[in-house]
Amino acid sequence: METTEIGSRSDFALWAIQRAQEIVTTEGAALAMAARGMNEAALATSAAELGKAISDAMLEVFDGLVTE
Repeated sequence: METTEIGSRSDFALWAIQRAQEIVTTEGAALAMAARGMNEAALATSAAELGKAISDAMLEVFDGLVTE
């Protein structure tokens, strides 16, 4: 496991994006199987919503850890 130092919200946002990409890559086959029968527009919308939800959740966690 690689250790990453996060010193700012921007560092965390970059880490979160990279982690989300790893999650989607790993889970992509399962998502594709589940998406069979959906049209491309609905699949694209669902994928965008999943990505936004992941980012929003990670940023919410980060904001809760930072004291201002």
